[in-house]
Amino acid sequence: MPAILSKIREQATRVQPSLALGVGVGVALAACAVYSTRDKKQAPPCNNNNNYKILKNGNIHTEDNVKTNETCGGRCGAEQCALCRGEVDTDNKQNIEDADETQSIEEHVPGLNLEFLRQLISLARIMVPGFRSHEVALLTAHTLCLFSRTFLSIYVASLEGSIVKHIVQKDMRSFSSLLMQWFGIAIPATFINSMIRYLESRLALAFRTRLVNHAYELYFKNQTYYRVANLDARIENADHRLTEDVSVFTQSVAHLYSSLTKPCFDLLLIVLTLASYSNKMKGNIFIGPGIATVVICATGQVLRMLSPRFGALAGEEARMRANLRHVHASLIAHAEEVAFYGGHKVELGQLQSAYKQLVAQMTSVFNKKLWYVMLEQFCMKYLWSGTGMVMLALPILTGTKEGGESNSISARTEYMTTSRNLLNSAADAIERLMSSYKEVVTLAGYATRVSDMLLVFGEVARGRCVRAVHVAPPHQAFQVTFRDNQPVPQGKVMYTDDLSIKLRNVPIVTPACDVVAAGVTLDIAPGTHLLIVGPNGCGKSSLFRIISGLWPVFGGELSVPRPCACGHCADETNTSDACASRPIMFYIPQRPYMSAGSLLDQVTYPSRAAPDDAAAEERARRILRAVRLHAAAARLGGLRAVRDWRATLSGGEKQRLAMARMFYHRPVYALLDECTSAVSMETEVVMYEEAVKEGITLLSITHRPSVWKYHTHVLEFDGAGNWSFRKLDKESAVSSPAINSAATSTPAEPPAEH
Repeated sequence: MPAILSKIREQATRVQPSLALGVGVGVALAACAVYSTRDKKQAPPCNNNNNYKILKNGNIHTEDNVKTNETCGGRCGAEQCALCRGEVDTDNKQNIEDADETQSIEEHVPGLNLEFLRQLISLARIMVPGFRSHEVALLTAHTLCLFSRTFLSIYVASLEGSIVKHIVQKDMRSFSSLLMQWFGIAIPATFINSMIRYLESRLALAFRTRLVNHAYELYFKNQTYYRVANLDARIENADHRLTEDVSVFTQSVAHLYSSLTKPCFDLLLIVLTLASYSNKMKGNIFIGPGIATVVICATGQVLRMLSPRFGALAGEEARMRANLRHVHASLIAHAEEVAFYGGHKVELGQLQSAYKQLVAQMTSVFNKKLWYVMLEQFCMKYLWSGTGMVMLALPILTGTKEGGESNSISARTEYMTTSRNLLNSAADAIERLMSSYKEVVTLAGYATRVSDMLLVFGEVARGRCVRAVHVAPPHQAFQVTFRDNQPVPQGKVMYTDDLSIKLRNVPIVTPACDVVAAGVTLDIAPGTHLLIVGPNGCGKSSLFRIISGLWPVFGGELSVPRPCACGHCADETNTSDACASRPIMFYIPQRPYMSAGSLLDQVTYPSRAAPDDAAAEERARRILRAVRLHAAAARLGGLRAVRDWRATLSGGEKQRLAMARMFYHRPVYALLDECTSAVSMETEVVMYEEAVKEGITLLSITHRPSVWKYHTHVLEFDGAGNWSFRKLDKESAVSSPAINSAATSTPAEPPAEH
């Protein structure tokens, strides 16, 4: 290698400085093109205006009315809001002061413009966090391999020219020596080539790991995973963006770095070497590079003007792939319901429709690529080949008669062979640079999807959700406040120290801004077992979502128990101790969630018992016996058996297992949403009696009269926005019209989806 470097340096020093400068300028003009940019749109105003602040570990501070005569000066762009001052937390249970600063998504066509550069820089800061990171080490090693491969290419081309020269001279000894060098250089050359591909794959994996970890942190911060799917409508199929789009983006970034770096190295060194050979042949060294520069620049401008918008096409294709995958996932998740209904024809039609849309988009891309690739191949293969022949012939045709050795047939043959190989490498480098434009604009499409995903995650974590909403009619008792066509939560959330729940004129408003009940006022203390009744769609389950903090409070005052202040509940990573206090609220839906893991993991969810925790196993056995699941546990292999519990257990067994979770954690309040509809009445009565004995306050939505006696108060909704809260008279409960209508309602109310 030192001999190779010395040879290249010696050849480079023979080139005149003006020639090197001219060639460098020509290469720069050929490799780079000026593309139009677009003015950046002003970000829409921020719509959060909650007037409360919840500090870390439950400290609360209420805010006065928001001032509207000050200018924000931040990303809001309009009136100063509490969010832009950093004075609010739109999560009803935990703090969001550490949420990332975000800005709104702007509608634009992906392409090579300033917006793409801004997105790429923002994502690069995530993928490469610092100069001492693992990614920088991989980039450095990858760059050194690319640089070494360029030197090896020049040396191999020079060696091949020398071999041809000695073949023409019939020098068998020198030919044999150079041939042995040829086979010797193949070992490091193949190693370098393999290392380039290996480091490119490692680099893509490292970039993906950084992005995935950052995205997961945002995705699980302040229940973003729930809010993105239910309260925000800007991202469809977030799972596809978190998996496929991030993977394709990082692979494209790593491949694009190789596609741009090595051609630049090739051009800088190969052009200098070609100029030195032309100077050695005593020919004109300015005409050939000048012609090549003009041809390459003209080719680049023509291809730029006629190139389709590959970025927008790639983004649309990715969206359709995500839609097709979503339809498949939906069919798998609801296969049993579809089979019972016999809805295979409808599902087949939806699958075929999604696939036809994808096929039509891909066909459109193929059609646009057809003529563009034809034009590209004509310019880069035939036009450039003819220009290369002119460049090779000019130094010989215009060379002087001086210098016997340089004008010999063997010397000219060596020059032609070496220059042809170097020129082919330079042409290949320029072609890769020109072809990389398609990769860049395709990368812009995926960069837009990944960047928009992270922006939405950050905004949703801060409480800003955007979706289509309905403006309530004027005759309703409560009117949602809107700013810039987006709802503004005006309610106050406060913490209580006596474990009580209080609602003062709190409306029940869906994420689409439908007011299902206005001004609900009630007091719930530990021991106040509340029965919630009413027709379907009247807001029974929605009340649970508001109390739990999943939905924003649009008006009134909501007082909830102060959350636990221990390190475990505050999601501090430096603590390994579990929370020793009772959880405040525990929600059990009609269709409980079965997580991956053993049967013991299902009982202890959302916590996990240690493998050697005998006390947890014994407690789980007692609870399973209480909910009459001990026989099923023995049949399925015991507490440590791992199965697909969603498919293994029946509907009633899943509901009893969800009640076992409640008994294991012993919360202060249990939000029971038709959670025993598939359980026999005898078992249901046993579980309710056990819950009351354990000191668990029940907030129940149920249609079975057998469990009414375990409740002390009733909250009745009539479906027209009216409600009543009163103490439950167990003897006359059967005569209540609202309770009777609830009891005779045949279908159990499924969890509402928003």
